[in-house]
Amino acid sequence: MTPWPGAPRRVREPKVVAWFMARRAVRFQGWRRTDALVRALVCGAGLMLVGLVMHRVELAVIGLPLVIGLLLTKAPSGTPEVVSAPLPDTVVAGQHAVVGVTVRPGEGAVFTALRMPLPTTAGVGPVHLLPATDGEVRTSVVWNAWGHGIYLRPDHLFASHDGLHVFGPVVGIAVQHTVLPPIEPLVPGPLPPRAAGLVGMHRSARPGDGMELRDIRTFQPGDRLRRVDWRVSLRAAAAAGGTLMPGTLHVRERHAEADADLVLALDTRLDVGRAVGEWNARPVGMDVRRGGSLDLGVRASSSIAAAYLRHGDRVGLVDLGHPRGGVPVGSGHRQLQRIRHQLVHAARRVEGSGDPVLNQTRVPSGATVVVLSPFLDDQLVDLTVQLTRRGRLVLAVDLLPAELAPDRTTPWGAPVLSIVRAEHRMRLRAAEEHGVVVVPWDHDHADGRLAAILRLIRGRRR
Repeated sequence: MTPWPGAPRRVREPKVVAWFMARRAVRFQGWRRTDALVRALVCGAGLMLVGLVMHRVELAVIGLPLVIGLLLTKAPSGTPEVVSAPLPDTVVAGQHAVVGVTVRPGEGAVFTALRMPLPTTAGVGPVHLLPATDGEVRTSVVWNAWGHGIYLRPDHLFASHDGLHVFGPVVGIAVQHTVLPPIEPLVPGPLPPRAAGLVGMHRSARPGDGMELRDIRTFQPGDRLRRVDWRVSLRAAAAAGGTLMPGTLHVRERHAEADADLVLALDTRLDVGRAVGEWNARPVGMDVRRGGSLDLGVRASSSIAAAYLRHGDRVGLVDLGHPRGGVPVGSGHRQLQRIRHQLVHAARRVEGSGDPVLNQTRVPSGATVVVLSPFLDDQLVDLTVQLTRRGRLVLAVDLLPAELAPDRTTPWGAPVLSIVRAEHRMRLRAAEEHGVVVVPWDHDHADGRLAAILRLIRGRRR
């Protein structure tokens, strides 16, 4: 078959090159000779050659046993393997666990080089030199940071006597894991109840079958006898002549209890830390910066969601950087797990640009909205003000680190930092003027502070 004009011609590799490539591929499979063995053979053969040329018998006597011994050395026949013990795919930040691998060196292996994580951190870890014996190698690890990553990759290499033959190096199977953000203990505050809620943990304005006393009034047709306040009724009967008559019976009227909705709106577009010069640089080896704005936002969202879900409220999550992300409002322990997994997934998609998007269908009527962001752009302030104008209770949590360091690589570092701080203060002041309550997030003083602020806001709204 003749190729058409201009078609590329297939270049056939010489058989010699293919043979060398095949030999090279076989060389790295199974046990193979090391460079030390090759150098020892070359050294022994060289001593024999020099002894024969220079008629030095002692050199030939030294090189001959070395060459014969190395040629008679056989490679080990065993097939070593390293098998890692299974662990749960999902763990919690701050959790401790014991990671172990089972080592089966086979016949002929003397020592092994095994890569294991350090006891203080989880990850690939350094290489440890150990004797090649059957057994299990364990180490205790702690997950200090949340996110996706590798907590174990048992790379290994086995060697025979004097390191003349090696098996490997073999890149171990990486074990993936998902570390959920930790939950800080928080005191949930009172949220405005939903208008459609019938049963819940918060007091509503209408009467019902709650626990908090609303009023004491005279008995009306349809009231239940168990609501009669006999002390007040007897006093009224005594004042009326000592007999119970229709106008002397009084009942206790209580407030109805309703559930509440809380929507957490997290800004995942930016991840800034204390150093202003590193804001445009992506952290190496991790999804987010340790101690940065996104790290604080994820930890705060997880803690707030856990506190209010435990209180019996309905909590949802909105990803301001990705409209299709987020979790609709719900309740229960499974809702908390969905929110935490979504927080970890959203932190991997930091883009650093784009306008915040909040779908109004994700925010139920009467829900309280908590916006978590460093507030470094005007679009997010406009979005927060729009929510307030629509009658929503909005709480803005400022995630910008309190102590910022200027960029030392440029003489404009300090002026740029002062401009950034001034614009940040103006945005927060503009939000407060439109009725948005702004509070900086601090893990050390978060316990009880959020509840006090919500209680104060609810008192003002009344």
